[in-house]
Amino acid sequence: MSDQVADIERIKECAQALKRIHDTFEKRSDPSQGYGVGDLGSQKLLDAFDDFGSNWKIHRKKLAEELQTLYGITKTAAESYVKIDHELAEALRGTDKKPKKPAGRTAGK
Repeated sequence: MSDQVADIERIKECAQALKRIHDTFEKRSDPSQGYGVGDLGSQKLLDAFDDFGSNWKIHRKKLAEELQTLYGITKTAAESYVKIDHELAEALRGTDKKPKKPAGRTAGK
């Protein structure tokens, strides 16, 4: 018996969370868009926010791709664990159904 335990529901939740984050990255291309000095309080802060927005645009695509990859990995892991668990259970049920040989008898007696 293995000491390893996989929390399949947690892995599925992780996959879905990664998918939601990925989708948010795809929808929000520039988080600094639409803000002015009146919203942020100073030109210096607005400039910093605009710089962040520029960097965000550059790195967002790569981050979104990595999130999509992680989503795929965790989704596949959960599906694989479920499949293996099902196959193991079926194999064990098949073993239980086989007739057992009587104990203590030897051939030719």
